[in-house]
Amino acid sequence: MIYFDNAATSFPKPAAVVQAVNEAVRFYGGNPGRSGHQMSMRTAEKIYQVRQKAGAFFDVRPEQVIFTLNCTHALNQAIKGVMAEGGHVITTRLEHNSVLRPLESMAAAGRIQYTAVPVTEGDDDATLAAFGEALRRDTRAVVCTHGSNVTGTLLPVSRIADFCRRNGLIFILDAAQTAGVLPVRLSMGLDIICMAGHKSLHGITGTGLMLLREGLSLPPLMEGGTGTGSLELQAPAEPPERYEAGTVNTVGIIALGAALDDLGRRGLDRIYRYEMALCARVYEELRRTDGVQLLASRFKLWEKAPIVSFNIRGLDAGAVAARLSERGFLLRGGYHCAALAHPFLGTAEQGAVRFSPGIFNNPRQVTLFLDEVKKIAKNPAVRLNLF
Repeated sequence: MIYFDNAATSFPKPAAVVQAVNEAVRFYGGNPGRSGHQMSMRTAEKIYQVRQKAGAFFDVRPEQVIFTLNCTHALNQAIKGVMAEGGHVITTRLEHNSVLRPLESMAAAGRIQYTAVPVTEGDDDATLAAFGEALRRDTRAVVCTHGSNVTGTLLPVSRIADFCRRNGLIFILDAAQTAGVLPVRLSMGLDIICMAGHKSLHGITGTGLMLLREGLSLPPLMEGGTGTGSLELQAPAEPPERYEAGTVNTVGIIALGAALDDLGRRGLDRIYRYEMALCARVYEELRRTDGVQLLASRFKLWEKAPIVSFNIRGLDAGAVAARLSERGFLLRGGYHCAALAHPFLGTAEQGAVRFSPGIFNNPRQVTLFLDEVKKIAKNPAVRLNLF
């Protein structure tokens, strides 16, 4: 089994993360902040240590780190909180449904309006012009991905941040595909960053983070017990408790702490360059393979996240992924939870097969994968067996 589906969730996990899960279950079983006994207090202290690690890793104060269930949870909190009083949002056609569905739900209820603008690959000026054309008097926020989960295209975040500053807009960034391979900081001019803990951060599923700019207060997405102010009927006013109602995922958070330590030892630049080198080889070889169509027209460092999506002419992407799975290569084929991206890219009928390597993949595995894709593209009998 060769795993190339790290854009969905990273696998395998670093040994330190597996060990942290084991230790969390064995030694940190108390409910943090809910009791005064030793185990509860020990667990609360461990959770705070991870909050400190995350703050140091992303260059924010610990109180600006909000633990969430996943990136979708973080994005729902950010979008619904920022847009609670209505207005207009600018987003893009490359967004994941974790951005588009909250926006669509609020728009369908008559609470907001939004505009999804095109992203022009390799032309940041055209992309920024589209943002400018979508600007309205009642525009309140920009919500966009840092890197597309379909094409890997990186958006010009610093220029979008400048656009938001000049126009008094709140900037919410979806860093699900970039946190853990590229630097993401609120100091880049962002107001909120949402990310998954289980993708390139190498934590386990059921974890996410929301980084909140100091001074920005949102209505909580949900209310409940926080372990503080228990006689008060209102949710706490201050972060992080304001946004962390209910028992947090102690096992997942402790594992995320170990993952952040591991990432610090490896170095983001080293990780990014390694994964991009694997992707660059796949991109270049598939570009020269008859019958293979690439979704991206170019593949360069600092323009892409480590993702290469492709199709084999005339074949359904899901069928190709199924064939690859039979041969031991695990990739995602289909629509990648991106409702507007595939119509925008012209792949609404076929979908796409997504190659997304991780730090534990190696060049030999890439060679075997490329050989198999070329067989599918070349052999008519194999093509017929796909259906």
